[in-house]
Amino acid sequence: MRLFAPLLVRLCGAGALAAALASCTATTSTGAAPPALSPVEPAVGPPAPNGVNPFAGARIYINPDRVQDLRAVAQRHRDSAALLAKMEAFPTAIWASWLRDTATVSRYLDDARAQQEAEGVPVVPVFVVYDLPGRDCNAAASAGELTPDAAGEARYQHAFIDPIATAFRAHPDQRIVVVLEPDSLSNLVTNMQNPSCARVADIYKRGIAYAISRLSLPNVFVYLEAAHGGWLGWPKNLARSVPLYKQVIEMAGGPDRIRGFAVNVSNYDPVRRSDSGPRDPAVAPPDELGYVADLARGLAQVGITGKGFLIDTGRNGRADIRGNPASWCNVKGAGLGERPRAAPAPLVDAYLYIKVPGESDGTSDPRAARFDETCGAEDAAPGAPEAGLVFDDYLIDLARNAEPPL
Repeated sequence: MRLFAPLLVRLCGAGALAAALASCTATTSTGAAPPALSPVEPAVGPPAPNGVNPFAGARIYINPDRVQDLRAVAQRHRDSAALLAKMEAFPTAIWASWLRDTATVSRYLDDARAQQEAEGVPVVPVFVVYDLPGRDCNAAASAGELTPDAAGEARYQHAFIDPIATAFRAHPDQRIVVVLEPDSLSNLVTNMQNPSCARVADIYKRGIAYAISRLSLPNVFVYLEAAHGGWLGWPKNLARSVPLYKQVIEMAGGPDRIRGFAVNVSNYDPVRRSDSGPRDPAVAPPDELGYVADLARGLAQVGITGKGFLIDTGRNGRADIRGNPASWCNVKGAGLGERPRAAPAPLVDAYLYIKVPGESDGTSDPRAARFDETCGAEDAAPGAPEAGLVFDDYLIDLARNAEPPL
């Protein structure tokens, strides 16, 4: 299972967002016009209705496997058991990060449907779909299983996306939310100087467009990843990302095929800062609500309007915890942020724990094959296991540092 990966590359420059968009719209990170890519095969049916927040009037699904993980940690750390028990009530996303994970999608959907029938209200599971060929091209800690070539692309489409789509179609009476491929397009905005990212650029675009076209069903609400304000919120970065989103969305069939965008996935940026002073439009916004507002304005300038946003609040309760703004791996001092809930702020469909709190971003063992130096840096918590495994001490620290407190 992945968790936050890329090296932060800030291409900040002077000038307000509008000026940056005016000068950079229709450019990529290299300054060239986005290459023409063929649309994927037409979608098989209509998408979810436009303008609908899938979390409104619903309960977010609580993964029973997550509850068992919390109880197992509590057994190992009895002094923190009461604190961990409080976390059982918080829903978290379900990560489909490997081909084998497709076999469990129907089980989660069946469980959510049973809860829905028992409670008489919609119960919405949130799936993170995350297995692109050449995954996380700018980091080693969460590298994937599919090769960045034609064979890997075919397996992504037909052994990963298609089975998930089949499971979704078999549950038409349920609202389902998808967060699609964190870090992927964002790496294409700022990290194309890395040959690994340059090599997978078209594969990423085609893969994501294919996923949108197959997963955007009448009951499935798709949110495209959009990094976070400290990464893509800089005006020049935002001006590069918006045309890229438009290109991929048009390949998938147009803006109606997605509900919106997910930001701050696996990251630490605060939702709102009240101590930042007057906003300087030449730099990145100080918080994720500012980034959401900037991103919505940028998207509107290329005709993408009426979208909702998700903000990952799983570990952003405490601001200013990083000595290095590029740190992403198990950053010390993090705490749970705002609890998952629907419609907490303008433009925002929900706060969610998309990154499952306490699951490692990557191992701190420099001898491991998937070791990334960021996971051994001063900002990173020591003793971390491989990405996706429960990191007991980090989980307990998130609970202890929660803001608002548990």
